[in-house]
Amino acid sequence: MAAPDKKVCFITGGSGRLGSELAVSLAHHGYTIFFTYNRSREKAEQVLDKICAVAPDSSMTRCDTSRVSDIEDAFRLFSGRYNRLDLLIPSASCFFGTSLPDVTEKEWEELVGTNLKGTFFTMQSGAGIMKEQPFVSRIVAITDIAANLVWKGYAPYTASKAAVEHLIRVFAKVFAPRVLVNAIAPGTVTKLPEWDDIPEEELTENILLQRLGRAEDVVKALLFLADSDYITGQVINIEGGRLLN
Repeated sequence: MAAPDKKVCFITGGSGRLGSELAVSLAHHGYTIFFTYNRSREKAEQVLDKICAVAPDSSMTRCDTSRVSDIEDAFRLFSGRYNRLDLLIPSASCFFGTSLPDVTEKEWEELVGTNLKGTFFTMQSGAGIMKEQPFVSRIVAITDIAANLVWKGYAPYTASKAAVEHLIRVFAKVFAPRVLVNAIAPGTVTKLPEWDDIPEEELTENILLQRLGRAEDVVKALLFLADSDYITGQVINIEGGRLLN
């Protein structure tokens, strides 16, 4: 069990491209980390090794966040190991294109199940712990600027992210003042493998700052929200001015 005065962070999707960067960075900033992964245990173990090098009481577990029973199991394991929850980051996400009018129920359930249902029940479980603690704690969900864009080939994905932004405001209102609830909405901060052949100029043509984002851009926003005590119900867009185009 972590030391009583050591801050603890629970992050879902902690072995993903962005989630792993957030988890490792938070470990370097003094947090003990408990994270979930879904598919690749080998990759998750590599991330855990990096985290434990600086935060040795950290741990992980497998969790399919589209399944409420998996989320509940993860929180039971978490509560058995740690006696506090300072920061909750619902980061697990599912992303792929879906073309209207041929979206299938399976595609909808996979995208909305992970991105919306999973985020909701993760935040509900975490807030249930946090509201009983004698100190202010924080939830910072990871959404996407796609919530405010119209991507015709990604309707279930963008709908799920827009709904998460609404949930942020609801949770902020319900659990104030004990729990501060915010979100970070990155633009393009991790380049997908299928984009390798696309020139960077094409990927950045709609970004005012003329570069792709970096994981550290999101980390800086996360650390700001983790330290702030007068912000709740807000979404910070990390997108280099993409939404202005």
